[in-house]
Amino acid sequence: MDFRSLQLFSHLATSLHFGDTAEAMYVSPSTLSRVIQRLEEECGSILFKRDNRKVALTHAGHKLLSFSTHVLKDWQALQAELRNDNATLQGEISLFCSVTASQSHLPAVLRRFRQRYPGVDIRLVTGDPALAIDYVKQKQCDAAIAIHSPDLPTDLSFSTLDRVPLVLIAPREWRLNQLGQIDWRKHQVVMPEHGPTRRIVYHWFAEHGIRPNVYASVGGNEAIVSMVALECGVGFVPQVVLDHSSMATSVSKITVDDIEAYELGLACLQARRQEPLINALLQLELN
Repeated sequence: MDFRSLQLFSHLATSLHFGDTAEAMYVSPSTLSRVIQRLEEECGSILFKRDNRKVALTHAGHKLLSFSTHVLKDWQALQAELRNDNATLQGEISLFCSVTASQSHLPAVLRRFRQRYPGVDIRLVTGDPALAIDYVKQKQCDAAIAIHSPDLPTDLSFSTLDRVPLVLIAPREWRLNQLGQIDWRKHQVVMPEHGPTRRIVYHWFAEHGIRPNVYASVGGNEAIVSMVALECGVGFVPQVVLDHSSMATSVSKITVDDIEAYELGLACLQARRQEPLINALLQLELN
């Protein structure tokens, strides 16, 4: 007994006409008769009552029809599932993000992506967020969780994930909790060496006519938290960095209402935007 035999039997059990079933199922009447005869031999029962005028199902035929209906339905469902599996994306996609983003935003992105595309392997690269755009442009990764900036290269595609505010932090021992308590001539500032925080903070200083007394320039927002905790000065960091820092209890947070927030998102080369794996990642967050 095979699926094709059951399909022929099921059609005949519905049409009750050998000629109609043979034509509809693209077999000869003699082939159809041999299939039904073989099924009757395998079942050990007569499946159809036949005479010169009509064809009718026997009691055994009705039982086999119930069985074949369930089997063929399950078989069709399995075929559809296998086709979907074959159509599912497979391969590897590389994604760059900062250590902080790997804790704050990446888990939700990966959870949704892996649920929808379990056949795709994800290679994660972490580093200074200021390097995210360079990694994408140099094709060291397929996409990156990056920060939007006014000078974002025009050959990049950017899909927003979140807006992240910047906060001012000071050593807890200095007991500073309001912006008005900061003496910018006295209190030194720890600045990032490069990246969007540096641009945003210098723009804020310029708007307020402040010439900052820079103590040091360091790589990465996490390093700013550490330097401030060690009482080297004050500094601006993204709220999300402070939330995930082990040194958060050693600093005080000062809210600055008028400083620009980060626009965090997924970036890739515009020319690669429609590649199946990259497009699937970006569309996941757009929907």
